[in-house]
Amino acid sequence: MNCDSEELIKDIRAKLENILDFVSGEAAAKSTADHVERNLFKLLLSMGAKLLLLFFTMRSNLCSRESIQTEKGETLPYHRDTYHNYFSIFGKISFKRPYFYKQGVGGQIPLDGELSLGKDCYSDFLREILEYLGVYNVYGKGVDILERILGISISTRVLKHTICEDSTDVEAYYEQKLAPLAVDESEILVIQADGKGVPIILEEAAEANVRLGKGQKHGQKKESIVTAIYSIKPAIRKAKEVVASFFKLPVEAEESKIEYFKPANKQIWATLDGKDTALSRLSTQAAKYDGSHIKHRVALCDGCEALQTRINTHFPNFTLILDFIHASEYLWDVANRLLGEKSAERLDWMAKQTLRILSGETQQLIDEFLEIAKKSTTTALQKEQLKKTAEYFKRNLPFMDYSTYLANGWPIASGVIEGACRHFVKDRCELSGMRWNQDGAENLLRLRAVAENGDWDNYHKYRRQQRHIRLYGYTGFNPELLQVQSLNNDLAVLESVSSCKPDCYQKLKAAA
Repeated sequence: MNCDSEELIKDIRAKLENILDFVSGEAAAKSTADHVERNLFKLLLSMGAKLLLLFFTMRSNLCSRESIQTEKGETLPYHRDTYHNYFSIFGKISFKRPYFYKQGVGGQIPLDGELSLGKDCYSDFLREILEYLGVYNVYGKGVDILERILGISISTRVLKHTICEDSTDVEAYYEQKLAPLAVDESEILVIQADGKGVPIILEEAAEANVRLGKGQKHGQKKESIVTAIYSIKPAIRKAKEVVASFFKLPVEAEESKIEYFKPANKQIWATLDGKDTALSRLSTQAAKYDGSHIKHRVALCDGCEALQTRINTHFPNFTLILDFIHASEYLWDVANRLLGEKSAERLDWMAKQTLRILSGETQQLIDEFLEIAKKSTTTALQKEQLKKTAEYFKRNLPFMDYSTYLANGWPIASGVIEGACRHFVKDRCELSGMRWNQDGAENLLRLRAVAENGDWDNYHKYRRQQRHIRLYGYTGFNPELLQVQSLNNDLAVLESVSSCKPDCYQKLKAAA
C-alpha cells in the first residue's frame, strides 16, 4: 500500500467518525429528523466519493509498470501515470493510472480495459440513471432532478449524447434475446400496429423568418409506426355481452360475465423509418414467439389501407381484424348525423347497430345505409356520412367477421397499441413546444422501448458487454455471461416443457 492509499484510508476513517458523531453526538440530540437526513445523505455521498477514489487508487497501485506487449507483438514501455476524470454518482473523481507508449506504435492504458471504462468520463451507473430520467421526462427536467438529488450538474447536451450512444445496441439486443418460454405463453399470438405523429424540426431556410407567416410552422409531424406483440388466452364472448359491457348496459341474468385476460410477454416498439421497416422487425419478433403452443395468430389495426396491405404481406398466416373501436367511431358519426348528438335515442340506436355488426350483419347494415342515403328526406350531410361509413365498412368487410372472432375468443380491439401510441410516443414526444430531429427521436424511442418492455437492466448489461468488446476485445470479459446465467436458471423449466422443440432445447442446453 503506497502513501496515497494510506492517506485516503486515514481520511475515510476520519469522515466515518464525523458521520457517527453527526448522528449520535450532542448536536444530534437537538436536531430535527429532516436536518439529519438531508445532511447525512450529503456526508454519505462525500464518503462514497472517497471510497471510490480509494478503489481506483489501489487498482492503479496493483498495475505493473513493466513493458507490455500489443496484440501485434510490439513492446510498449511504461511512459508515465496519466489522470482520468471519472464522473460518478458521488461526483467527479480524478485518479492516475499507468500509460504505456512508444513513438510510431501508439499508447495503451491496460487498467481502462480491466475496469471496462467507456470512452468518455461518465460512469455507467450515472449515465443509466440520467438516461432513465430522460426517457420519461424532458431532458432539462431530467438533468434538474439529477442535480437536485445528487448535486451533479450535467448539461442536456451530454444527456442527448449518452442516449444517442447507448441506444445503438438496442436492436442487436432484441435480435439475440431469447424467445419467451412456452410455459409462459398463451395460445393466441397477437400483433398490433398503428401510426403516431412526432413533431420533427424542418431544415432551416437560408434566411430564417423573424416572424412566421399565417399557417407557417417551425416543424412538421413525421409518422412513427408503433408495434406491439404479445400472447393472450382465449376469452370467448357473446355479442350481447360485448355490447352490454361497451355501452355499460345492464346484463341479463342468463348472460355470463365476460372473463378477460392480460397480455403475456408484451413487447412494444416504435420507429420513424417507415411501415415496412417496422413490420419487418415485428415479423422477426413474431417468428421467435411462434411455436406449437400457438394455436391462433391475430393481427389488429385500424382501417389504414396502406398498413393493412403491408400487414397482409408481412404476416400471411395471421387473421387481420379491423379494430372494433375504429368501426364503432364510424357508426357514431352516422348516429350523430341521423339523430343528432343530443338525441336521447342515440345510445339505444348505437347499441342495436353495434349488436348487428358483432353478430355478422355488417353487409345488411351497409345495404340499409345506402338505401337511406337514396331517400329524398335524407339531408346532404346525412347522405355524405351514410355513404362514407358504408364505403368504410364495405372495404373492411373481410376484416369484420366479429361473430367468428368472438366465438374463437380472439381480441377485437387494439387497446394495447392505442395505449402505446398515447403513453409511449405522445406523452413523451408531443409535449408543448417540443420538436425533434429524426435521429434524436429514434434514439429516444429505442431506449424508451427498453424501459417500457422491462428490459432496462438486462439491456444495459448487454450494452456494456458490447462496448467492452468494441474497445478492448474479449480479453478479461465474457460476452456470453449474461445469457448463460439466464439459461442455467431456465434449463430445469425447459426440460419439463413438452412443446419445446428438441433442436432448440439442445442448443440452449449446449450454451448453458
